[in-house]
Amino acid sequence: MSILIPFEKDLDKASPNRNIAPLTTEIDSEERLCVGGVSLSSLAKQYGTPLYVLDELTIRKSCKEYCDSLKKHYPGKSTALYASKANSSLVLSSIIASEGMGIDVVSEGELITAIKGGVPSNKIVFHGNNKSISELRLAYDNDVIIVLDNQYDIKQLANIVKPGERKARLIVRFTPGIECHTHEYIKTGMIDSKFGFNADELESIFIQFKKIEWGNIIGLHAHIGSQIFEVQPHRDLADVMVKILEVGRNYGHPIDILNVGGGLGIKYTSSDDPPSINSWVKVVSESLYEACENRSQKLPLLMCEPGRSIVGTAGLTIYSVGSKKEIPGIKTYLAVDGGMSDNPRPITYQSKYSTCLADRPLLSGNKRVTIAGKHCESGDVLLNDVLIPDCNGGEILVVFGTGAYNSSMSSNYNRIPKPASVIVSKSNADLVQRRECPEDILRNDILPDRFIAKD
Repeated sequence: MSILIPFEKDLDKASPNRNIAPLTTEIDSEERLCVGGVSLSSLAKQYGTPLYVLDELTIRKSCKEYCDSLKKHYPGKSTALYASKANSSLVLSSIIASEGMGIDVVSEGELITAIKGGVPSNKIVFHGNNKSISELRLAYDNDVIIVLDNQYDIKQLANIVKPGERKARLIVRFTPGIECHTHEYIKTGMIDSKFGFNADELESIFIQFKKIEWGNIIGLHAHIGSQIFEVQPHRDLADVMVKILEVGRNYGHPIDILNVGGGLGIKYTSSDDPPSINSWVKVVSESLYEACENRSQKLPLLMCEPGRSIVGTAGLTIYSVGSKKEIPGIKTYLAVDGGMSDNPRPITYQSKYSTCLADRPLLSGNKRVTIAGKHCESGDVLLNDVLIPDCNGGEILVVFGTGAYNSSMSSNYNRIPKPASVIVSKSNADLVQRRECPEDILRNDILPDRFIAKD
């Protein structure tokens, strides 16, 4: 199995999202797999398994490609935001801030993480289809751009912003009625979606806000899905958004932001063929420019919200191999010390991944196995029918492409503690999230006095 694409100057060929492994992946003199100059088996010995590993260079290169491509292809102002739902942490927020990007958040926890990680509040956008009063108040108090998802948001904000106070900065989210070929659960642009206003409601929203003094509609937002390999839907989206932009401006609203969401896919397996970051940005930029030209509209600030394509390829998970079950003529199960609690995507989305052994990465696979997790669930399978070298308990298995929606969607199913996370760069590894222990899981449990046995 080929996991590496050599570094190239050509943006389309070197784009991190088109690589299965992190960009710093290499084989050392002992034929061990290394990332960021650190062998993965040595990380397993030092920090234990399962372990999330992030490659700093791959994250930074992804950020730079979005920012540079926007400057290259879009003649107006632009801002790339990191969709922190993909993986939220202080270290990722710090990297995003240092690369000049903004961030989008969907909860109080993600917002606090972004702020404490150093992201300027004026570069934060707050999403959510059911925001609480406390979340909206925190966002408003920090002058964060708030995305209006429904009338409930409007009602809540009307009770938060007092007369004479600073106006809230608002972006209206709507469903553009555009579908793309991705998993049903991660389609968000179709009309039947829990997110956003229907497009035919927007004129009434513009009329409603002519009488509202506590907030300004400064932008529009639409997002069509996740893990997308197509570019045509983004061409269609630009035209739809500019039509609505024109209507909003005609009603006197200072709409100067169009946020096209994110959704660019990454290469999980050799059969995946996503567009590069550069080519995706080029299509989005040129489509928006053409749509504005056709309607004689001033170019808005272009926002996009990549998440998976920033951190997905940058991350991997290492496991220790445990038990083996052979069913002659049917299947061989190889169990690891993690599973659906640290990676729920296979059981949720039927997601596929690539794998190899950390200390024998160049050995051709001669054994077809199914990599199973340790949880009490028949569906707890990380990889189905993959070829790897015959291996024994205690060996280290690497699963690539786990930087997005693994740590952020992890759970304590079966009361299993969450893994630690490290970031690697220039032969150094830094712990960025501590491993949970069983006592951490019990921390919020309360046993009322009447349940305590009396002597």
